[in-house]
Amino acid sequence: MTVTEALEKLKSYEQTSFALKHAMGLLYYDGVTAAPKGAAAVRGDTTGELSRIDYQLTTAPDTVEMLEMLMAARTELDEITRRKVEEYWRDYDRTRRIPEEEFVAYQRLSIKADDVWQTAKETNDFALFEPYLQEMFDTLKRFALYWEPDKAPYETLLDNYERGLTTAACDTFFAALRQKLVPLIQKVTAHAGRVDDTPLHADFPIPIQREFSDFVMDVMGIDRNHCIIGETEHPFTINFSRDDVRITTHYHADMVASSLYSVVHEGGHALYELHTGRELARSNLGSGVSMGIHESQSRFYENVIGRSRAFCSVIYPWLKEHFAPRLDNVTEDAFYRMINKSQPSLIRTEADELTYCLHIMVRYELEKRMFDGPLTAHDLPAEWNRLYKEYLGIDVPNDRQGVLQDSHWANGNIGYFPSYAIGSAYGAQYLLELSKVLDVDAVVRSGDLTPINNWLEEKIWKYGCMKNPVALFESVCGKFDPDCYVAYLEKKFTEVYDL
Repeated sequence: MTVTEALEKLKSYEQTSFALKHAMGLLYYDGVTAAPKGAAAVRGDTTGELSRIDYQLTTAPDTVEMLEMLMAARTELDEITRRKVEEYWRDYDRTRRIPEEEFVAYQRLSIKADDVWQTAKETNDFALFEPYLQEMFDTLKRFALYWEPDKAPYETLLDNYERGLTTAACDTFFAALRQKLVPLIQKVTAHAGRVDDTPLHADFPIPIQREFSDFVMDVMGIDRNHCIIGETEHPFTINFSRDDVRITTHYHADMVASSLYSVVHEGGHALYELHTGRELARSNLGSGVSMGIHESQSRFYENVIGRSRAFCSVIYPWLKEHFAPRLDNVTEDAFYRMINKSQPSLIRTEADELTYCLHIMVRYELEKRMFDGPLTAHDLPAEWNRLYKEYLGIDVPNDRQGVLQDSHWANGNIGYFPSYAIGSAYGAQYLLELSKVLDVDAVVRSGDLTPINNWLEEKIWKYGCMKNPVALFESVCGKFDPDCYVAYLEKKFTEVYDL
């Protein structure tokens, strides 16, 4: 096979690989949004067979020959093609290390586990989910050892979501956050009575909340020709290409802010995917580079932009008008303080900025111990409840509001959670850099976020997977500095609570 022939083979491989992943993604999205509950088995079988085809395509002799040829000649390739080849080679090397039947079985497990998790959460029945959860952890531990037999399995899984991330780095980061944020959390908690968000827990009709979501997406500048919103148990974003990105939310009639900030959060993910470089579309480079960078976009929009005074000035008039008379006696300033109310809480997705990372620390500690210690799935509810008491000072009344609240473990996304904390910290540095070239407050108050979106597109979004995450972040902000995040939180919550 010549280099020219290999490049032609690469085009064909890329098209088929994209199509298979597109089909499997559509099956997953349909399963968690619209499919009948009884369809999980057939969906799992179909996904399994598609994954088998994907496995066989990835490890086929002619694929390997093509990749070997292009890897040998990669210094002669243009930058984009070289990067594609390197990433496809990495994917091949990891795939080949897993026996085919185990690869297929995992795809089926992920569909079944997610289906059982939804039922277990609805019925508050952890015992129903427990064997699937244990199998998921066992499977991924085995896969991690296939991939890197000389490395601690959890280290390998962390690297899946944020390349280069280690438990040592996480331990240092989280320890610093706890040391600096816990005193601030205690100070805020002592003055909890200064912010009352009771008006946000009235009856807010869900049909009007759906209209509100559309309004918020328009404010964010999300292209509705290429992004739709659906409803599911646990909000998420899925990208099929820069031309087809889908976000989801979950509506609560008595918690209007819950869906609002799910939409803004998932909208941040969507903006990233919708603006990856056109030249990278339908390839292994045409998506966000890591979950740390991805969550930095979602958390930036959710909190730095979405919970700012300026953003409140844009969305609150719509909220007040369409949900009259529920908010007639609530001022814009009071609303701003309500959506920034800080108090230890049960649910991660509804946690305030200040306490959010404590929720992540609980999950990180449990994941780490599931891999490195004697902890089993059976132990997770009790340990979850103990850590919530230790870290957040609250009692967990049931597993639905505790260990069953997130979908990540059911989906096999183990090692993902630290990305939320890292992404949150990244956001503070984005604000610092963005403020050097834009009056961020004025831009947000205008109701047109285009200048902010353009800056992020130029600095981050357009690169897709062209740069590694550390290099990408440092090209925008310089070295990562967690103290910047702490300073941002101290300034904001000192003001919110008049400390």
